[in-house]
Amino acid sequence: MPRPRPFAQVDVFSASPLRGNPVAVVLDAEGLADEEMALFARWTNLSETTFVLPPTAAGADYRLRIFTPGGELPFAGHPTLGSAHAWLEAGGEPAGEHPVQECGAGLVALRRAGGTLAFAAPPTVCSGPLDGELLTRVVAALGVDTDRVVDHQWVDNGPGWLALLLRSADDVLAIEPDLGALAGLDVGVVGPYPAGADAAFEVRAFAPGVGVGEDPVTGSLNASLAQWLIGSGRAPASYRASQGARLGRAGVIEVDSDQGGNVWIGGATTTRIRGTVTL
Repeated sequence: MPRPRPFAQVDVFSASPLRGNPVAVVLDAEGLADEEMALFARWTNLSETTFVLPPTAAGADYRLRIFTPGGELPFAGHPTLGSAHAWLEAGGEPAGEHPVQECGAGLVALRRAGGTLAFAAPPTVCSGPLDGELLTRVVAALGVDTDRVVDHQWVDNGPGWLALLLRSADDVLAIEPDLGALAGLDVGVVGPYPAGADAAFEVRAFAPGVGVGEDPVTGSLNASLAQWLIGSGRAPASYRASQGARLGRAGVIEVDSDQGGNVWIGGATTTRIRGTVTL
């Protein structure tokens, strides 16, 4: 039987009102069937909708299921930050100093510092360069001149990301993708800004296969991009990325790697809607 459940919609990765990436969070999802979760995610039509459940793994404070309009993901970044924010705001208390999330990708550590949240980037499950045929397909679908591609890499940490590094942020912003030609792929593109700019990199994310033509601001992609760029010496240990300008957003992603080699992805989180949803 449907019943009222606590609900929040959180804007993530932007301190400017309504300029980040919203995530819908059902804070008590016990008893909901997979089909009901998927149906609600299609109805919200956001990049992701999440469902908070009691943990099943030792060391976790809560379990999170993450759905796009097209299906479930094992991990996603902005839903991780937004759901942790909503869970804490609703009275959730971590067993340790910081929250630990359980999801399809395993346990994800979070930390709170200076009023913002950050998550530890999970390990990639697929890395290495793209094969020639796939690279040709992606470059053509993005409408990018091959001489603007500096490097390419699988950066899959659950959602299936592959990435192109372009010569400049302007090259990234100029992309006019053929989303139909990208069907079945999750593609990230990154390019550097000149020294002295507010951000070090501009990022765009295209995931038409899961019902998200272009994602406004993408935590999972920025996490695996950071692991690649920092690991290859193309980015400093800490930097700021921007994303969402072509969609009228103003996403700001704070990247920091610690002495243990962990990469942390953080940003602003603000609840814009709170109440109940009947499910």
